[in-house]
Amino acid sequence: MQRSGIRDSEVWSQGDAEAAERYIAPKYKIFHDPGDPWEGRELDLTAYKARVRTLRAAFPDQHFDIQRLFADGDAVVVTWLWSATHQGELPGFAATQKRIFMSGATAYFFEGDRLAGHWQITDRLGVYQQLQAAKSAA
Repeated sequence: MQRSGIRDSEVWSQGDAEAAERYIAPKYKIFHDPGDPWEGRELDLTAYKARVRTLRAAFPDQHFDIQRLFADGDAVVVTWLWSATHQGELPGFAATQKRIFMSGATAYFFEGDRLAGHWQITDRLGVYQQLQAAKSAA
């Protein structure tokens, strides 16, 4: 299970949306992820891959640095640090070319050996503040 949580971070870091077919369940639920337009939705594999591509279009060099992993039953919690250069459009923000940083924690839920959903807390406000500062400086 822990390896699947790490692989999800690697897909996001490397942008290999097609790799999701190897470890994402046919239905993936985003239970809690405030500020994420997909929050509360159940995604099939096509929608999951589209989500990866959409977010990587704004931040193509994004990288997750995993800090800690905790396993409990059918869940793995990952704490992480994220960094990326804002190179593509994000709603409300044209590309700023600014390096952005964020921290967060994600609880991944499993069905067998496949990821079936997550519950996530991130510092999205901090990201928007960094983007706004870059926008104001331009």
